[in-house]
Amino acid sequence: MSPEMFIRQLHADSYESGMPGWEVDWDDAPLSYKLYRGLPALPLSSDIPLTLEARQSPAEPSVKDIGHFLWYAYGLSQVGYSHAVPVQTYRRFVPSGGGLYPNELYVYLRTATGTPGIYHYDTAHHRLLLLREGDYDSYLSRALGNRSDISSCIGAVFVSAMVWKNAYKYNTFSYRLQGLDTGVLLGQLQETAKRFGYSSRVHYQFLDRALGHLLGLSGREENVYAVMLLSAQRDITWIGDGNGTQAQVEAAELCRELPAVRHKHFTRSLTVKEIPQLTRMNEASVLDALQPFHRFEPALFAESGLQTVYLPQVKRLSIDLAAANRARYSPESEFVLSPVTVQQLAVLLQEAAASFAYRNDLDGSGEAAPQRVVIYGCFYNVEEVPDGAYHYDTAAHALRRVLAGDHRLRLQQGMTLHNINLYQVPICLHIAGSADHLIPQFGYRGYRIQQMEAGMLLHRLLLASSILDMGGRPLLGFQAGASDELYQLSRFGLTSLVQIPIGRYLPRPRLVGGLHG
Repeated sequence: MSPEMFIRQLHADSYESGMPGWEVDWDDAPLSYKLYRGLPALPLSSDIPLTLEARQSPAEPSVKDIGHFLWYAYGLSQVGYSHAVPVQTYRRFVPSGGGLYPNELYVYLRTATGTPGIYHYDTAHHRLLLLREGDYDSYLSRALGNRSDISSCIGAVFVSAMVWKNAYKYNTFSYRLQGLDTGVLLGQLQETAKRFGYSSRVHYQFLDRALGHLLGLSGREENVYAVMLLSAQRDITWIGDGNGTQAQVEAAELCRELPAVRHKHFTRSLTVKEIPQLTRMNEASVLDALQPFHRFEPALFAESGLQTVYLPQVKRLSIDLAAANRARYSPESEFVLSPVTVQQLAVLLQEAAASFAYRNDLDGSGEAAPQRVVIYGCFYNVEEVPDGAYHYDTAAHALRRVLAGDHRLRLQQGMTLHNINLYQVPICLHIAGSADHLIPQFGYRGYRIQQMEAGMLLHRLLLASSILDMGGRPLLGFQAGASDELYQLSRFGLTSLVQIPIGRYLPRPRLVGGLHG
């Protein structure tokens, strides 16, 4: 099967994941975190702050600050026990498909505190493990295409995806989940960085084999999806808008500069099966050389709504990220239909759109909310908003109605797994993106980029929902074709990527304990 056909099947309404005869071996499931063996450790402080509001960072952040930043981004935060499903679970602040957390974090520290080098964030023990000691400014800069000034950074975070960590359960469908999970984690990393006073830029385009070589990763087992640069300065100097005079290198040339490293690690599964289609997709997404920078300009989609509802102007929320993280909940059967005010809806949509603005290597030096993914929604029983299906116009802060009426039955019939009663949900949002999944612009890497940006926007919506005392449940088990028809997305070359019911809920009984000092 060609990579493009595989991507289209991933989003087809009739898609059934997995190879013929595939059975999940629950007893041989992998750990949700990677454990390295025999590496020098840099302990991190477990004296975690219980509040996390925006503050100014010192010019040279300490290892203690870095540890708190990593814990809030991806540390083990909660242990829970549910009577409905009698199993003990360890959770992080970010949602993940099936609670499997396929990502790993690696950190390049440039600060004078501690030993400069490449580290793995050991989530299970909240510590950093040294993979390579030394200064890798030049190597990393060239691997990223000489587009950002690494010398203005305190370091970088590499976000990888381990194939088997969720493929053991979801098989080939895990490819879609890995991109979304990575995007949600990137959203959390950016929000956490803001609280520590760090500026950031996300790089999606880089020399994959060169970064895999630097970290000691096997491309068949684990791949870097994104790199986020961090700086204690106001901004990270962008040098990619020039005329392309910066010398570019190929991955093989960079790899020859460093000796290969292979560190022993443990994942618990005794049998790790290779899934050929996932291997082919990861190979098809590899970049061995980078082209000169060209700014990506997303297409603007014309509006054809029957009615426009202008939402009230509301102030940006002052968010205690720690409290919002602890309050976040993903309801299923617990949704309870309650009215929503137009002010609450305005805050939800404005906060998600405004906080989605971020610096990246697709848009260049500016910071603007990208239009590669957009928000549609069906609303019922929302004050001052007639029931119907709408597109959220971020520039005008307005809802453009596409189709009037109560569409809850239609949405319910489009569910492939009826674990949620949508008649109890006043807000059902859909994140939509280009139906060609950005493949013409970025090759098969474009699919990853689209899924990551959808995940980042999803993270903002869930965070804003939590602050408004509502719950959001990300869903991929829905018929995208039915949603596309509802919103007339084919007219604009779009398709639905994620469905998010949002509303009040009554949580089921459970025991939850925080994991912090």
